[in-house]
Amino acid sequence: MIYRIISLIRKEFIHIFRDPRSLAIMFILPLVQLTLLGYAATTDIEHLSTVVLDADKSPQSRQLIAAYAASNYFTIIDYVDTEEAIRYQIDRGDARAGFIIPGGYGRDVAAGRQVDVAFFIDGSDPQVAGTVFAASQSVGQSQSVKILQERMGVTPDKLLTIDVRPRVWYNPNMESSHFIIPGLMVLILYLFTALFTASSIVKERETGTIEQIIVTPIQPIELVLAKVVPYIFIAFFDVLEVLAIGVFWFGVPINGSISLLLGLSALFLITALGIGIFISSIAGTQQEALLMTMGTMLPTIFLSGFFFPLEAMPRWLQLLSYIVPARYALEIMRGIILKGVGIEILQEQVYATITFGVVIMTMAATRFRRRLD
Repeated sequence: MIYRIISLIRKEFIHIFRDPRSLAIMFILPLVQLTLLGYAATTDIEHLSTVVLDADKSPQSRQLIAAYAASNYFTIIDYVDTEEAIRYQIDRGDARAGFIIPGGYGRDVAAGRQVDVAFFIDGSDPQVAGTVFAASQSVGQSQSVKILQERMGVTPDKLLTIDVRPRVWYNPNMESSHFIIPGLMVLILYLFTALFTASSIVKERETGTIEQIIVTPIQPIELVLAKVVPYIFIAFFDVLEVLAIGVFWFGVPINGSISLLLGLSALFLITALGIGIFISSIAGTQQEALLMTMGTMLPTIFLSGFFFPLEAMPRWLQLLSYIVPARYALEIMRGIILKGVGIEILQEQVYATITFGVVIMTMAATRFRRRLD
């Protein structure tokens, strides 16, 4: 019996080494996982994009701004004139936080009176919001101590000259479910369409039935449509299911247009379908199709901002995230569901999604047609 087992093991090794594509995936995939987990899976929040409304424009207000900029938590990217401008930049995703220094700040600080500084935080990502919430108060308190150290004879009961009052927008309670569920919708759209489209087409080729279909009058585009349409309906059904559970069970509010949400989800489906068709034109077996799809899931999860904030990643990974279609789909989902923004705010993400869809679908259709020929 031992000899039979050894023979089977030897046969399995021969089978593996005769399939260089699967062998390459088996060796490369762990390296990709290690790289992404080692660099992307971090919760250290640094250099968060921040906008400032300085209504005082005094040396004291500039000193406070410099204190926030000097910390590793905040990077001042813009100065605005209205609270609406702060909200607009946070809605667009250009900034994750903003604060307002009121008029008369310098005068009140010089007189030793308490000053309120409004600090606004994008709460669509509770992990980031929690860190920013604490950091905003910490920097304010440190600045208070510094000011009071410069003033002699200040009693301890007046230690807090600056009272920073953070307000979390979009997700006031910083509930993680409000952050996770929009991301799950993106992953479901991608996983169902890409994985099952690729596997379904490869299965036809693996069993030999696709050759029987090709000799019939059916066109390649008709074959592709027949294979992918059922999975489109399944993916949309699952998205609606997740959305309903999120709303009625987890209490996730939908602050934007549901029709816009579904319409832009359909745009992202084009990209996912293109990836599935492209994989089916490369893979020779269902196992290869599964491994390739799982390989694309790693950057989709880690480089889209689904679990870990992009701001916490190295700069080269942040740049790499721009070629991950799910990044833009995730910004669209969270923008509509949590922030209630419209198409005018999401134009960049929509253009990027359309571009990815056209390019990937064209490449997939071209290669798939050559494979059939």
